[in-house]
Amino acid sequence: MAVALVVAAVGGCLVGVGPVWAVALGGLAVAVGALSLAGAVRHLVLMAREGRRNPPPGRLVDVAGHRMHVLAEGEAGGGPTVVWMPGGHAPGAEFRELHTMLRARTRSVLVDRFGSGWSDVGPFPRTTAGEAEELLAALERAGERGPFVLVGHSFGGLLVANVARRRPDLVAGLVLLDPTPLEVIAFAPPGRQLARMRRGMLLTAVRQLFGLHRDPGGRTGQGCAAASIFAELSPTGLARVGWETVVYDGDLGDLPLTLVIPRDLIGGEAVLAGARDPVEAERIVRFYLRSRVRYLAASTASRLVHTPHGTGHDFPREAPEFVADVVWDLVRELRVIRS
Repeated sequence: MAVALVVAAVGGCLVGVGPVWAVALGGLAVAVGALSLAGAVRHLVLMAREGRRNPPPGRLVDVAGHRMHVLAEGEAGGGPTVVWMPGGHAPGAEFRELHTMLRARTRSVLVDRFGSGWSDVGPFPRTTAGEAEELLAALERAGERGPFVLVGHSFGGLLVANVARRRPDLVAGLVLLDPTPLEVIAFAPPGRQLARMRRGMLLTAVRQLFGLHRDPGGRTGQGCAAASIFAELSPTGLARVGWETVVYDGDLGDLPLTLVIPRDLIGGEAVLAGARDPVEAERIVRFYLRSRVRYLAASTASRLVHTPHGTGHDFPREAPEFVADVVWDLVRELRVIRS
């Protein structure tokens, strides 16, 4: 709204200058400002309506002066509590189906990172290191006590591995679902996929800012937060935050770690688009498949599980029962150890 008012005000000043070109340009600016203001008001109305229709199902807890949404259900039964973290910068609700499957067996927790779901947008810039600390603070403020089994997919896997490195005393085990290996960001063949994704997030945020969207639940802050944290997913960004973000070989000691990955590049064929010849294509495939297993070296108690045939990187959505069973197997093992 402030941007729209400034544009309209500048247009009004130009109209008052007098020359024909200034009047025309000023009139255009006033019209753009008025339309932008109407769009911004529309966005606020849609958000308020959506908020009334869909109140947060969990608790909003204070983390550094901002509200973070935590949904915890089920009974731990003397074992660890499962905490889910979806990929990208998605809200916890992306794993609602998995959460529902596990809450009948143990305590299960969904957390909306700042800038997602029912949580506030939170501070900027967004970083993986910062979100690791925020996740720990949110669990504590919500009254959740370890030990935890942290389950993360893709970029969420990188996040929960960071949490485990920082607070191994609170973590009983990790399940990493095809987690993002930062070698891929630093050393992969040249490509602009991540840059295009980030640009798309920013464009979506601008459309939402001025009401140019159909999704009634679209929040400007979500796109901005996702674009902010994706800034570190580049060779230069990674060089800046690497020491705080990379989980190196041996960093997790003997923490039980289950790495779940597809057997091939199903769903990821786009990475081969730039291959110049079959030899380079084979090298690219080998690079990505070997990078996928690098988290096994983070712990001396790691093990590898392959996803069902025909599934790709999006296997938590493609085979949720399989994922729930893998997580439950680790929880059950840890219960036996604790007893």
